[in-house]
Amino acid sequence: MTGTTPRLDVVAAVRAALLPHADPVRAAGQQAYMKSTLPYLGLTSPVLKATLRPVLGDPAYRISTRPEWEATVRALWDQATHREHWYAALTLLQHRHYRAWRDPELLPLVRHLVITGAWWDVVDEIATHVVRGLLLEWPQTMAPTLREWAVDEHLWIRRVAMLAQVGAGPRTDPVLLADVLVPNIPYAGEQVFFSRKAIGWALRDYARTEPDWVRAFVAAHPDLSGLSRREALKHL
Repeated sequence: MTGTTPRLDVVAAVRAALLPHADPVRAAGQQAYMKSTLPYLGLTSPVLKATLRPVLGDPAYRISTRPEWEATVRALWDQATHREHWYAALTLLQHRHYRAWRDPELLPLVRHLVITGAWWDVVDEIATHVVRGLLLEWPQTMAPTLREWAVDEHLWIRRVAMLAQVGAGPRTDPVLLADVLVPNIPYAGEQVFFSRKAIGWALRDYARTEPDWVRAFVAAHPDLSGLSRREALKHL
């Protein structure tokens, strides 16, 4: 992808489509809630989706090569002036037209988005949709990667590893789940709350499928934080 020119017409079309829906009052509240240094335009989620749908579905804006697609996602993200541009980049990343290109070769871009996004709204979307899809389709490639990510120096990469099976239900790999959670139980890095919350969320989600496994995991790890334990057992 190095040196590939993004489809700047797509970037411009997305920005132009979002702008008329700006709501400065809502934007201020959204920015305060998300504690975001990047301002918002003020679109609600339904309006954002409805606005992006015709633009990204327009044949005139169809991206014909994988390098251009990745470069366009990255341009929308790296050149964002508002947080909705990040959400648009993730929408383009997950668009059905480009399904064939979502494979493990996407991991360098995914890692870039996670590290530069570094907050729960975008990171969790990437983990529970993009990375989960990669894991379910390419488990032999992705499982070792997630085990590495579970001990990464970056908190948000670790969080992706922990949350990548949320929503997988009976397709969850419990051995992998344990392998990515256990190293994070004693994690004491910056913003440790987000690590402890991720452990609890991952366990709570799997409890819907295998409640006895989750009870046993919690019992076997008395060093779990109170937050992780409460979340894990919330519906048991």
